[in-house]
This record gives sequence, C-alpha cells and structure tokens, in this order.
Amino acid sequence: MAASDRSIDDDALATRLPGSAGHRQRPGNRPLGPQSRVFGTLRPRGGQGPRQSPGSPAQLHTDGLRPTRRDATRRPLAAAAAMKLPKFNPYFVLTVVVIACGSIPKGYDEGGFAAASGMRSFLQDFDLIRGRWNGSPAQLTNRKAVITSLGVLGAAIGAIMAVAVTDHIGRLRTWQLFTVLWMTGFFTVTFASGMVGLLMFARIWGGIGAGGLTVVAPLYLTEVARAKSRGMIVSIYMVILLSFLMIGFFINYAVVKTLPESRMQYRIVLGVVQIPVGLSLIASLFLSDTPRWLACKNRPHEALTVLAKLRNSTTDDPAVVAEFNEIQQEIEDKNQALSDTSTWTIIKEVATVPSYRKRFLLGLAMQTFAQWSGGNGITYYIPEIFRLAGITSNRHSLINSGGYGAVKLVFTMIFTWGLIDYFGRRRCFMTGLALQCVTHIYMAVYMALWKESKNEAASEAAVASVFIYAVGWSIGLCTVQYLYGTEILPTRIRGVCYATNMMIHWLFQFAVVRVTPQMFEALNVWGAYVFWACICATGIVVLGLWAPETKGVPMERMAELFSGPWYMGWRAKIDPDSEDERLGSRGSVQVVTRLDDTRNQDVSEKRALG
Repeated sequence: MAASDRSIDDDALATRLPGSAGHRQRPGNRPLGPQSRVFGTLRPRGGQGPRQSPGSPAQLHTDGLRPTRRDATRRPLAAAAAMKLPKFNPYFVLTVVVIACGSIPKGYDEGGFAAASGMRSFLQDFDLIRGRWNGSPAQLTNRKAVITSLGVLGAAIGAIMAVAVTDHIGRLRTWQLFTVLWMTGFFTVTFASGMVGLLMFARIWGGIGAGGLTVVAPLYLTEVARAKSRGMIVSIYMVILLSFLMIGFFINYAVVKTLPESRMQYRIVLGVVQIPVGLSLIASLFLSDTPRWLACKNRPHEALTVLAKLRNSTTDDPAVVAEFNEIQQEIEDKNQALSDTSTWTIIKEVATVPSYRKRFLLGLAMQTFAQWSGGNGITYYIPEIFRLAGITSNRHSLINSGGYGAVKLVFTMIFTWGLIDYFGRRRCFMTGLALQCVTHIYMAVYMALWKESKNEAASEAAVASVFIYAVGWSIGLCTVQYLYGTEILPTRIRGVCYATNMMIHWLFQFAVVRVTPQMFEALNVWGAYVFWACICATGIVVLGLWAPETKGVPMERMAELFSGPWYMGWRAKIDPDSEDERLGSRGSVQVVTRLDDTRNQDVSEKRALG
C-alpha cells in the first residue's frame, strides 16, 4: 500500500502532541504546520486517491486535522474504554451537580412556595382569608390562582429570553444570569410583607429566572454527557428538582409545628432556599462552557481542552479526540457556525427542513401531553387534593404532601440511575402514562360516587392512587420531556428549539395552574380527572406511534433515526455496527413492517443526511 493511501488506524486517530513525552512522528504522517495539534494521514472519503492538501475544508477543522468519516466513526471510543477503567472525575461531578441545581427554583416553587402560600400567616398578610371574602368566593379563588400562576407566567417569559441569549453568550453565562434573576425575585417575595402588588411583580421577576434555567440547565447537561449515560446525567436535574419539592413541604410542616403564627414562618420557608442556590452560583465561577458550544463558536482549542477535562483525560487521548472529532464533524457537515447565524434563520430552517420540523414538533407534543396530563395541576394543589381525598387535618395534609414529594424523588432516582438507560425512554414514558391514566380514572369515580359518602376504604384507596400517580409521573414524562427535548435536536437548532419548547411548557403550565381551581368548580373535581385521563390516553397513542427509542444513540446521528415517516417512529432504529457505517456512510434506519400473519420482513431505507 502506498504511503499516500495509508489511513490512520484506530489507535492513532491522534498521536501525542509535539514536544510531549514519547511523541514520535509515525511513517507516512506529517505535521500540518507549526500550529497543528492533531496529526494523521489524510485520504478522501472513498478511501482511495492522493493525499489531500492541508487546509482542505473537507478534511480539516480550524486548528488541525479532522479524520475521515471512516476513521472517526469506526471504534476508537469503544477500544479506548475497553483498555482502561473509568476514573472518578471530581470536576465532572461538580459540573453536573452545580448545573443541575438550576432545577431548584422550579422544584421549590412547586413545593415550598405552594405550601407556604397556604399558611395562615401568609393568607393574613396578603388578605386571602376566606372569611373576608364571604360575598365573593370566586374572587378569592381568582386572586389565589393569580398569585400562584404569575411565577409560571414569568417563567414563560424567561424561556423566551433564553432563546435570545443562550447561543450568543454561552450556556454557562446564561445559567448564571438567570440564577441571579431568580434569587433577586425570590428575595423580594420573601420580604413583600403584605404588599400584594410587589408580591405579584416579584413572582413574575423570579419566574423569569426559573424559566430561563429550565432551558439552559438540561441543555448544558446534555452537551457535557456521554451518549451512554446521557439519560442518567440529564435526569439528575429532575432528582434535585424533586428533592427540593419534597424538602419544601417538610420545611413547611416543621415551621408550622414549631413556630408561632407570624410572618417569620413563611419568611423562613421562602428564604432558606437561597443558601443552596447561592452556593451553586459561586461554584459556577469555576466551571467552563460546554465543548459543543465552544466548537460552534470556532474555539476548538478551548473545546478540546474542556472535553478532556470533563473526561478526566488529556487532549491527545484517542477517545477524547474521537469524541471531539464527532462534534466537529456534525458542526462542519451542517455548517453550524452559530456566530454567523441569526435566530430568524434558524426558525426558517426549522419550518422548512423536514427532519428539523419533525423533531421540533415531537418535543412540543411531549411538553403538551406532560403539562395537560395533570402533573403540575396536581402538584401545585396537592394539599387540596389530599383534603378532597379525605384527609381533613392541615398537618396531615402537609405530611402526605411531603410523602408525595418523597415518592416522586425516590422513583425519579430509580428512573435516573437504572430504568431510563436500561429499559429506554419509550418503555418508561408509556408505562408512566398508563399508570397516570388508570389513577385518574379511579379518582374520577371516587370523586363522583364516594366522596360524599365518607367511605373510608374508598378514601384510603384514593390517597393511595395519588401516590401511584406520583410513581407514573416520575418514571414517565416528568423527566423524559426534558431529556427528549434536548437530545433529539442538532446543535444548530437545539438552543432555539428547546427554548421555544420550554416557553410552551411554561405557558401551558401557567394555564394549568391558573385554570385548575376553576376546573374543580366548573367541571366538578371528577370532571377534571376525566379530562386528565383523556389526555393521558391520547398521549399513549400519539407518542406511542411517533417517538422512537433514543437510548444510546449519539446526538450526531439523531437525524438518521427520524428519517422515516412520523407514524413509524416506534419501529425506527439505528444499527451502529452496520457495514455502511464502518465504510463511512451515514448509517441506515430500519422500518420493520409486518407483511403477513406468519412472519416479519425487514424493509430498510437508507436516507442520506444533509
């Protein structure tokens, strides 16, 4: 074989940096210049022909060599992983924990604030005592719903703002900005002291910060995680969210039980959460932005360095270089230089490119079913739900509300550290929706037939069904909606599309939180549960047909998974070890269809990207 036809082997995707210990220039390889950091031989994609000249756009990234698709996609990452055991990486752990703390504002709003707003001291301070509204109970219900829901409305605004900033100033700076906004807003809520107008303004202001964090935190985690553990890493966001939802209920219970009735009760509940959020903000000063965002901004040196740090390795590690080259390959192949791309251009591409449009709409559908299936409507009013189920004591209602948060936390942890990357996304959210649907049906029957009869057994079953519902929500759309909405999108449109989905998420959540009390009045409680059950049943059908399994699929290959008809998404799959991939093709998507009653026949369609 001629030297010009020589391709780099799996163990030499990148040799050591010049000047490093043990560096040796191999035969047939030559440096690309004094600034080059990655070396290797160049060959055309077909595997034959003369060596390409340095600087060829088909072969080079900004600072060195990008190997051919065959070299970049064969098996260097698996080979490297097999040769050495994974090492504990304090920096990666710090990064994940700090960024995942961006979920605290949302979790504590659903737990801590929701419970604190029911304290008698809070109700007295803000003129929400029922006895003062005897002539107009509907207006009292409306004011309570407005105070609760304004934070959610602010979050929708924050998600829109995230569209404008996350791709321009970076994931990390955006995270820090929205954290500061939430802290100042929530601090104002804590000390509003009976001023209803100031309380409402602060709810919107703090909500802007919380909404922006729901966009950028999962986005950041998705971009720093390995493909094989991406589900677990992103789901840590939900673990922390639910931890603080649960903690909020128990802090409320402890304060009500130990302190006399005064403003200090709800101020302690609302103020204590500033401590962990403030510590995470300080810790974020020691973090770096994501490798994918840095690469998109034509900063390959920084991107490679940060990636090596996240993987607890060096910049010349073949596994690190292979992963970096996959990132570069995606960016170059799709011309994803975000510094020269406007938001309007990305919006037009999403509307006109079928693959982009299909994935965006799927993320939107998942947010829609998640919000209207009852999740946040139940969580924000969970103490009231338990009272409707037969628990009349306020303290017992708070204890059960804390238990509800604990169940959600435990099963989200089980989901995060076992189910999601073992059983896959589809099995989890389909099982979760089914459990939600069944419990909604029982609660509808209970509220319609047995609530007024004081049937103790039926009441206990209703309380149990609330906890079963929490299990279904936790292993289903509670977490998958965040994970799916980030991992299925390419880097070019990920920020804009996910921020748009989160904006819709918050607008729907605002609507749900705002109308749930009115639904209980207008439809009766049983009618609200029938509505939620119908949404769950529809979600099982629509998402069951549309959503493919993304477990273990590299983000750079998601387009292949969505190349078939939308209604056959449930049968779409990628064979990562196919001969086509080893030869440098863009892979294949198989759509398997039953042709008769006795056998299955596989029909494969190879669809090129780009």
